[in-house]
Amino acid sequence: MSASSTLLWTVLPYVSVAVFAVGMFWRYRYDAYGWTTRSSQMYESRLLRIGSPLFHFGILFALAGHVLGLLVPEGWTDAVGISESTYHVAAVGFGVVAGAMVVAGLSILIYRRRSNARIMGVTTPMDKLMYVVLGAVVLLGVYNTIGVNLLNLGGGNPGGYNYRESVAVWFRSLFVLSPQTEGMTSAPLSFQLHAVAAMLLFALVPFTRLVHIFSVPLGYLSRPYLVYRSRDPQQTGNRDPRRGWEPVRR
Repeated sequence: MSASSTLLWTVLPYVSVAVFAVGMFWRYRYDAYGWTTRSSQMYESRLLRIGSPLFHFGILFALAGHVLGLLVPEGWTDAVGISESTYHVAAVGFGVVAGAMVVAGLSILIYRRRSNARIMGVTTPMDKLMYVVLGAVVLLGVYNTIGVNLLNLGGGNPGGYNYRESVAVWFRSLFVLSPQTEGMTSAPLSFQLHAVAAMLLFALVPFTRLVHIFSVPLGYLSRPYLVYRSRDPQQTGNRDPRRGWEPVRR
């Protein structure tokens, strides 16, 4: 095993997890009030209403596909009667839809941020770096789904690349602290770059606006309602208004 393989597929995964864990603790301990999305809706809402749902729902669909593809062994789907060819067709179709939603939504959100000086002014340097890494993760994922597995770019297997026999095996082996790096060293370069970018993005989460994805608003279930009452501009309090100035009661 080469030193670069050990660094990328054995060391880097655990380093990214360690940075994530320490960073989340630090952020919660010392920057609890900054644990937000840094919402910019007050500056612009028209593009946000379009781009945000596309991006967030697309990401949820993509994550669901990754969970199924990486954590569920191929033997399990075979056991319930789902052949690899059927799984491949479903995964590619699902991935194309999710990828299109993510790319469209992220493009709108980045354009919105870049074209609005007020929004760009409240974007931190770490968030700018996050957008670069996130864009790389998304584009590489779309290339793997459409370019490699659908259009067979690169001249690989005409049926696409079966990452469940390589990348997924490596990914699951990380959880038992016995990384099987052969799965990643034999994977196409685009899959390797996608994995590296994803690990870097994971390590960046605690230091960017992405920290909000780990906030579950459970308090809303038990919090009392906030009551808002309108006020008649012609009347203050429970009595009729008087003309002129009134003395201030101390």
